Amino acid sequence: MKRARRTTRARGDTATSEDEVFALQFRIWLKDVSPMVWRRVQVLSTISLREFHGVLQVVMGWEGIHLYQFIIHAARYGSWETGARSPAKTLGELKLRKGSRFLYEYDLNILWEHEIRLKEHQPVKPGAHYPACIGGGGDCPKEDCGGPEAWMWRQDNAFGYETMDDLAITTEFLQEVAETKSLAVLDDPGRSEELRAALDRLRERASWLGERFEHRKTNERLQQGEHLILMHQQM
Repeated sequence: MKRARRTTRARGDTATSEDEVFALQFRIWLKDVSPMVWRRVQVLSTISLREFHGVLQVVMGWEGIHLYQFIIHAARYGSWETGARSPAKTLGELKLRKGSRFLYEYDLNILWEHEIRLKEHQPVKPGAHYPACIGGGGDCPKEDCGGPEAWMWRQDNAFGYETMDDLAITTEFLQEVAETKSLAVLDDPGRSEELRAALDRLRERASWLGERFEHRKTNERLQQGEHLILMHQQM
């Protein structure tokens, strides 16, 4: 890792030399969804947009199975299938200023838009690990769930009346087992199928809640280099 050069810059200025290495702090939020899904990450200015794509996949909870592109200064960088420019360009080469905003789009068929804002240029901290997720909130939508509108519908309906009915079926079965101290109820094909169907529906609705965001686990994945795999994984 290169040592960050000590320089004095006016607030909002970009790096003054190509060989300088800075820690860049970004805030990312997923557009058109509520409650808000957001993350705060720190990366080095030397990483490419392709690697940054991998970082975003990890911290947001995506699986890296779709095309992507960044839209920065009216230029597109991303998957070659989209006709975008190569994502080999580094963040430092983009000359982003503090407060700069740009878009990251994932799954271009059913679009997920992420707005990204550069919050800070900081000196590299000796011994610190980059990239790192330093904050966040909101669970990631389930991959291929149909886009923001469908995602919010699923969240609203995950605990609807049908869920209550299925919980009642399950509770009734458990009470009967507890009272009789027997699983004989499963010998009844009708009751057994009713229970199985209720449990299947409950599992399906639980998946509607998305991928749980866990700050510690996210950083473990980054430290293990999972972003370096995901940055090449899309088909």
